[in-house]
Amino acid sequence: MIVDASGPVLSEAAVQALVREAFAQLAAGRAVQPQQVVTDLPDGGDVIAYQAVLADAGVYAVKVSPYLPQPQGKAIVTAWTLLLSTRTGQPLLLADAGRLTTERTAATTALAIDLLSRSDARSLAVVGLGPVGRAHLRHARAVRAFDDVRLYSRTATEADLDGLAGLGEVRLAGTADEAAEGADVVLLCTSAAAPVIDVRRLSPGTLVTSISTNAPMAHEIDPAALPDLDVYADHAPGAYAAAGDMRIATAEHGFTLQAIRGDLAGLVSGSAPAPTGDKPVFFRSVGLGIEDAAVALAVLETLS
Repeated sequence: MIVDASGPVLSEAAVQALVREAFAQLAAGRAVQPQQVVTDLPDGGDVIAYQAVLADAGVYAVKVSPYLPQPQGKAIVTAWTLLLSTRTGQPLLLADAGRLTTERTAATTALAIDLLSRSDARSLAVVGLGPVGRAHLRHARAVRAFDDVRLYSRTATEADLDGLAGLGEVRLAGTADEAAEGADVVLLCTSAAAPVIDVRRLSPGTLVTSISTNAPMAHEIDPAALPDLDVYADHAPGAYAAAGDMRIATAEHGFTLQAIRGDLAGLVSGSAPAPTGDKPVFFRSVGLGIEDAAVALAVLETLS
């Protein structure tokens, strides 16, 4: 069965529940999460493969995401998820996973907000207003009662706020640092390969989240700041191996895998420590196959 990007859409609550359950299964040893595999293409670009197994559902999943630079214009980026039965060996679903990737990425960040931010967090900053940034805003508001929301994008104008109808009161900030100043939660949703905010200026306990993009060695905060933060990841070994900020911090600033305080499987199961409250909190996600598998399986079930 092939599903394209205009297929069924799951609610924010549904995607968040699926992602949380996937991490619970990983913590319980009922899911397998290999590290992502990057294959460089001879003429430029690459293809990233995200694999996973959900044992109780009896599925193996692989999402392949090509990044194909073009001589003129923007690079082509696509994503396709295949579900395979581990009981019969037969394919179950081939889905255009572009929209699903956006939603699972934002839902994973929302899970981090739920587990790592203060329960009374009310102020939110979102830096980057593309589809991923807008999805992050939707998902964040599903887990905390944010009533002070600041947005920043290099190209955004007041007219862009019209497209956020139904997402509550929001306002544009003049700079990324202005948006982040005094916020309880800061969501970085850019494609930057250089710091976009000064994370050291943030108050202890402030949660900053960052996602992966196709930019080489992508990082949205200064890697040298990692030792000054309570650092968490979606999956500690995967983020340590793939995240640009962690790779740079390891090579240049002595950062180690052991410096990651915990990841989502540990936080969901209760085995990872909570933030100290003495430093800003940094959550880094690189995207995982268990997330892709969980949402693709739910789409399959809606079509059955």
